[in-house]
Amino acid sequence: ERPDVFNHNVETVPRLYPLARRGSRFLRSCRVLRNAKEMGGGAVVTSVDRDDLPDYGAGAFVGVIRSIRRMAPECKVEVLTPDFRGQEMPLAKVIAERPDVFNHNVETVPRLYPVARRGSEFMRSARVLKMAKEMGGDEVVTKSGLMVGLGEEFDEMVETFGILREHGVQVLTVGQYLRPTENHLPVVRYWHPEEFEALERAARRIGFESVASGPLVRSSYHADESAREALEAGAAATR
Repeated sequence: ERPDVFNHNVETVPRLYPLARRGSRFLRSCRVLRNAKEMGGGAVVTSVDRDDLPDYGAGAFVGVIRSIRRMAPECKVEVLTPDFRGQEMPLAKVIAERPDVFNHNVETVPRLYPVARRGSEFMRSARVLKMAKEMGGDEVVTKSGLMVGLGEEFDEMVETFGILREHGVQVLTVGQYLRPTENHLPVVRYWHPEEFEALERAARRIGFESVASGPLVRSSYHADESAREALEAGAAATR
C-alpha cells in the first residue's frame, strides 16, 4: 500500500539544500519544480533557520513560490518557515507571494522553550503568525504545530492553543515527539490516542478551523485537506 502522503499528492520540499545546512546556497529548484508539476496537488516548501543570510532565507522562499506558480499554477503551496528572528521585512516578502498556507511551528509549550527550543522565543513565534495573518488576510491560511512527549501537561497544551488562536492561527497539528538520536532530548512520555482525541476536541472548541491530532501526525499531514477545510470555514463565516 502506498504511504498516505502519496495518496494526497503533497510534496514536502526542503528549500535550501544540501542537507539544509547553514552556509549552503545550492538550490535544487529543477527537482522541486518537476515534482510539483508532476504531483499537481500541493507542495510544502520548508527551510531550516537561515540567520546566516541577510534576509533569513526569505528570498529563497519567494523564488520557489514564483517558479511553482509559473510551472504548476494549479499546485497549492504551503510554506513552513523559520521565525525570521521576528523581522517584519522578510516575512512580508514571503506573504506578498500569497502562499496558500503560511506555517510556522511553535513546536512546544512556552514553559519548555528554554529546554527544547533554546535560542527561540514562543511569543516571537506567535507574533510572526499574527503578522502573517494580518498581512495575508483571507488569502493566506495560517497554521502551526506542536509536539507532545517532552513533559508538557494537558492544560498547558490547551492554554497554548488559546494563545495561537488569539494570534490568528487557523490550522493546528499535534503529534508525538520521537527522539531522532541519542543526542536529542529523550521522550518523557508517550501520549495515548485518546489524549490526542481530547486535544483535538479542545482545539476545535477554541475555534480552530482545521485540527489534526494523533501520534503520527506531522506538520505537513494532509496539508491539502487542512487548507481546504480552513478556506471553506473562512468563506462560510463571511457569507
